Amino acid sequence: MLHIKIHPLTRAVVATLLAITAGTSQDLFAQSTTGAIAGTISPTGDLSVQVASDTGLSRQVSVDAHGHYIAGQLPLGTYTVTISRHGQVIGHLNHIHLKLGNTTEASWTQPEGKQLSAVQVVANRAPAIDVGSVDSRTVIDASQLDRLPLGRSAEAIAMLAPGVMPNSGGYSGPTGQSLLSFGGSSASENAYYINGFNTTDPLRGFGGITLPYNSIDQEEIYTGGYSAQYGRSDGGVINLVGKRGSNQWHYGGQVVWEPNFIRESQQNVYYTNGLPSSPVAGKLYDPKSANKQASTIYDGYLSGPLIKDKLFFFVSGEFARQNNTAVNSVTSSTPYVRSRTDLPKLYGKLDWNITRNNILELSGASSRNYTDGNIYNYDYNQLRRGSYINSADQTKTGGRLWSAKFTSYITEDLTFTALYGKMKTFNYDVPGNYDGSLTYLSNTANQNPALNGGTAITNAQTVSSLYNANRHNQTSNLRLSLNYQLGSHSITAGIDNLASSAIDQGSQASGPGYTWNYGYTTSPDQALIPNLGVGAPADYANGASGYYAIKQVSSSLASVRTSQQSQYIEDQWQVSDRWLVSLGLRNDQFTNYNANSQAYIRQRKPQWAPRVGFSWDVNGDASFKVYGNAGRYYLGLPLNPALNAAGAYVSTSQYYTYSGIAADGTPSGVTAFSNPVSANNTYGVLPDPKTVTAQNLKSEYQDEFILGFTKTLGHDWIYGAKATRRLLRNAIDDYCDVSAIEQKASALGYDVKSTNSCYLINPGRSNSFTVIDSGGAYRTVGLSNAEMGFPQLKRKYYALETFLEHPFDGHWYGRIDYVFSRSYGDTEGQLRSDIQQTAASTSIDWDFPSLMSYSNGDQSNDHRHQIKLFGYYQITPQWLISGDVLIASGNPRNCLGYYGAGQTDPDGYGSYYHWCGGNPAPPGTYRLPWNKQVDLGLTYRPGFAASRLGISLNVFNVFNSQTVLNAYPYYQISPKTPDPLYGAALIRQLPRYVRFSLNYDY
Repeated sequence: MLHIKIHPLTRAVVATLLAITAGTSQDLFAQSTTGAIAGTISPTGDLSVQVASDTGLSRQVSVDAHGHYIAGQLPLGTYTVTISRHGQVIGHLNHIHLKLGNTTEASWTQPEGKQLSAVQVVANRAPAIDVGSVDSRTVIDASQLDRLPLGRSAEAIAMLAPGVMPNSGGYSGPTGQSLLSFGGSSASENAYYINGFNTTDPLRGFGGITLPYNSIDQEEIYTGGYSAQYGRSDGGVINLVGKRGSNQWHYGGQVVWEPNFIRESQQNVYYTNGLPSSPVAGKLYDPKSANKQASTIYDGYLSGPLIKDKLFFFVSGEFARQNNTAVNSVTSSTPYVRSRTDLPKLYGKLDWNITRNNILELSGASSRNYTDGNIYNYDYNQLRRGSYINSADQTKTGGRLWSAKFTSYITEDLTFTALYGKMKTFNYDVPGNYDGSLTYLSNTANQNPALNGGTAITNAQTVSSLYNANRHNQTSNLRLSLNYQLGSHSITAGIDNLASSAIDQGSQASGPGYTWNYGYTTSPDQALIPNLGVGAPADYANGASGYYAIKQVSSSLASVRTSQQSQYIEDQWQVSDRWLVSLGLRNDQFTNYNANSQAYIRQRKPQWAPRVGFSWDVNGDASFKVYGNAGRYYLGLPLNPALNAAGAYVSTSQYYTYSGIAADGTPSGVTAFSNPVSANNTYGVLPDPKTVTAQNLKSEYQDEFILGFTKTLGHDWIYGAKATRRLLRNAIDDYCDVSAIEQKASALGYDVKSTNSCYLINPGRSNSFTVIDSGGAYRTVGLSNAEMGFPQLKRKYYALETFLEHPFDGHWYGRIDYVFSRSYGDTEGQLRSDIQQTAASTSIDWDFPSLMSYSNGDQSNDHRHQIKLFGYYQITPQWLISGDVLIASGNPRNCLGYYGAGQTDPDGYGSYYHWCGGNPAPPGTYRLPWNKQVDLGLTYRPGFAASRLGISLNVFNVFNSQTVLNAYPYYQISPKTPDPLYGAALIRQLPRYVRFSLNYDY
């Protein structure tokens, strides 16, 4: 082994790092954009090894006294290993393909009886099991993407990993892709990366920017146990590495067509619990069978050398267009929408081998979603389009990014890596031909039929909220790391800093600055919300019938930012040939700023996240691996709470009875029976930043424990099992029971009248609040969890995963996974999927104690049983068939009603309590049916085109299963008044559709 003279101070620092390290895998891969090659050379004695890629990158590494060598942090590609003794080449190992984040074994033994001068060319065969990792991940490469019938998104690929399921709330990412739940967590708790750069949506954590489908070299899906280099996630990680150029020229293209004429119709939605006061088309609520969609995708790429062995490029573009017809519900202000959606995606990468030991990588990506269209009336009885109403909103979402990564192999044992990049994501939404003189109406089906003749009176206002045209987000990411190989230790220390801003975010009510919402109660003599001073409609003129209207005012416009910093250190300690111990420690700091750039959260004290793992190569031949790890994972607060809990937003409701309905659908002859009220005290006052959160607010974090094994079964099979336990230890959410704080302050002798809307707290534990007394002094008011009236915070997840896999042998590949799991407790996490609430970390949970009554049960992303089966078979060199099967038990279907046996509304939230018709209804009381889907593919590569031409047919959801994935949960529209939509399908599986594709690669 090469020995390097080290300064005594440096030696002392390294010793200190070793002493304090505590997480993950055999070699370090900076944000997993690289791989490693390692092996054993026999016989030993004055050996050296050179690894060289197909791009001309070359590294010389030494071989220790036991014949071991390792070349780490290598860019992905194809490599050749050359073995020399006394400077003379004695052997080669060719065609070594690196796998993302893995150590590929390349060992060599000199054949007996051969002279040292003889050159041996030995084919590389990777070991069946990766014994150099302790984490839980699935890596899918481009060759598998070419073969499997998958949706063209990073999320569709990630669905192949065990324990990953579609989110139950129907949440989507910046370009419309459906988001996922990892291990029962919320859809906002995942992290996204492209070539090492963090692309996660900073506003709410809803997905991230991804690559064009055919530009993905490898996708790594972490489902647990990941390195201390990864943070800001307690769900999972989707890590994308794009393709790169080489010394060979390549180009190609693809055309994909998904026609509407062979797409099955969606099932209609009907009222399931009676009818509203003014039904439009009887029981019909939403004629989804009239929806149409067709799409065409054009994809192309070009790559090659600009300077051989020095400078390489890869560029690609994907241009998709969807033509859509959407018939919305009978209560919608946009009944019939014909629209066009363009989804352009671009990607480029430049690789420069500056010198033998220094490389620079430049990456750029753009993924956008543009929509526009027209809105028409619709005859729901005759099921046909009517007259033109207006232009639909023009929207632009998605974003663009660039990043630069520099790697320097300073010495054989010391590697420095630096990455910096910026991202801008858009949230443009501007209405077409907007008429500000009209007032937006909602729930017109609840209008008094005696005043509208039995038919709801509406107007042409289709816009409920207005947004700033400059609305967007910005993110910058800086990562620095230093890796040092010290004998059997691979030590890496680094920083990971993320700064994000939300610019001109929020919205305000359209029209005159308010909207009208119609309501109805069968108990007009009962006060609607007594705690807020909303009385009984019957006590006021024209209220005896039970019909009323609510004037709703809302406004929330601001620019906010956050700073997230972290430091980490890891030691990958190869204790022996069979034992790898992974020790890591990460420290996160989070600071969030309000609209006045004042910090309202300062989590600057150490937040230690230890990661400890091991891998045991039981037989010493990579045929049987036992592994495990334990770790803590912190999640930073998204930008969203700065717009509400820490913002000066307005959201008030004023209740009226009415004696008539004007021609524009607004109520006339109104009589107010309340002042403008807000259950959350949201009257537009920017709170003092010192009072926004509970004192010493702790970040959300989760502990995870994994133990598993993987074993070969003969020469052709691999099987294994893994047990996982996840415990959410802490969370952040908003608490809105301001009166409880005021009463405690009064008991302490403070004269306080709080102006805050809600406070950010750590739910399920004691919290101390900073309040301002009448003299302007800051006071501390503490409330125990019992005084707040809450249960203990609980989100627990356990899973047992088993799998059986047949690696590809040139003929076929197959894998089946079965997961038995449970996600339960009194909180889902940052979101409430059952009600499709998008306000991350400011959900309806924990606002008031009555909302948490009977909240303990199976949470929204709980699927007790999951079976996944996918694979492909090469029938002949020209023909390949493939399949992907998902079978999963249904998630909970919740019933939310008014509170208690008396069906009251103590907090002014309406039908949001865990009570159903006066009976307790904890989550999981009811379940949705099993979800079953089969996707099939057939590919033909004719011999006359040298297998460069491919023709494919994919059929998705072959049996046209349209299982309900989320059902309308609200049992009542007012106390003791049934909601006609209760139990109706909000989200179903997509119906069967067919994809044709033609591609050519040279």
